[in-house]
Amino acid sequence: MAIDRPATTWRPAAGPASASASRSRLMRLATWASLSVAAVLIVAKLVAWLATGSVVMLSSLVDSSLDLLASGIAWFAVRQALTPADREHRFGHGKAEALAAFAQAGFILASALGLALTAGDRLLNPQPIARGELGLAVTGLAIVLTLGLVIFQRYVVRHTGSMAIGADSTHYAGDLLSNLAVAATLLATIWLEVPWLDAVGAIVVAIYLLLGVSELLSRSVNVLMDHELPAIERDRIKAIVQSHSFVRDLHDLRTRSSGLTRFIQLHVELDPTTSLVEAHRLGDEIEAAILADFPEAEIIVHLDPHGVEEPHARFG
Repeated sequence: MAIDRPATTWRPAAGPASASASRSRLMRLATWASLSVAAVLIVAKLVAWLATGSVVMLSSLVDSSLDLLASGIAWFAVRQALTPADREHRFGHGKAEALAAFAQAGFILASALGLALTAGDRLLNPQPIARGELGLAVTGLAIVLTLGLVIFQRYVVRHTGSMAIGADSTHYAGDLLSNLAVAATLLATIWLEVPWLDAVGAIVVAIYLLLGVSELLSRSVNVLMDHELPAIERDRIKAIVQSHSFVRDLHDLRTRSSGLTRFIQLHVELDPTTSLVEAHRLGDEIEAAILADFPEAEIIVHLDPHGVEEPHARFG
């Protein structure tokens, strides 16, 4: 006896449509906030760079330009990811977030290398910084706006689990540190009157951008390649299933994620004498238990009679 039954998507008991709409509004609001902050900072930093001639301010301007591009990609990805499944995309559009992250990584890599080359030239040919106080004022504005954005983005991630917004938040958290480094570099350059410190600060920012690319690539590739969920989550699924006394064994647990949705597939072994009706009820009970810990998951439980060997390799 074997029964395959896809679980329906779980929704909170109270106000399912409103809860889903609330998550969607939060995600969209976060992308618009990110775009707005990046746009304001680009204008401010462009003015500061033209006035000061500082290469570290240029690096900060490049970083904010990347932020705007990344935020634009995240905005598009979130819109796509929130699009319901359709006839051509039966598993939804969640991978749009991972594709967006992969594209962001390419842009960041190219810009970081270009920034490093510019900084290297300025290191060999140092130039004094003019109107450093303007650069400091703009950097202070960037720190305040970025801190507020990161706090809001993390609130949204806690309530939605969005990968695109989570990646954007991680990027902006790094920008916060980058802006602090820019401020410190400008202060040191102005007070100590050592022009080459400006170039060193820009090189540090470029290195930071390159280090961030590897993590971004890793996470996006894992989703695109249907990497298994983390071991701690897989172990939790197994524990939930095995906590039911009627379960004799389980095998072929396969998992992946796409956007906000986790896909969970497994074989559960029951007593061979279990009736079809009873097996159906027990399968529903297992699904409900898993969904309690993994909301919004899509689950397929294949019910097998215990003791019957299957002619294919088993996965843990």
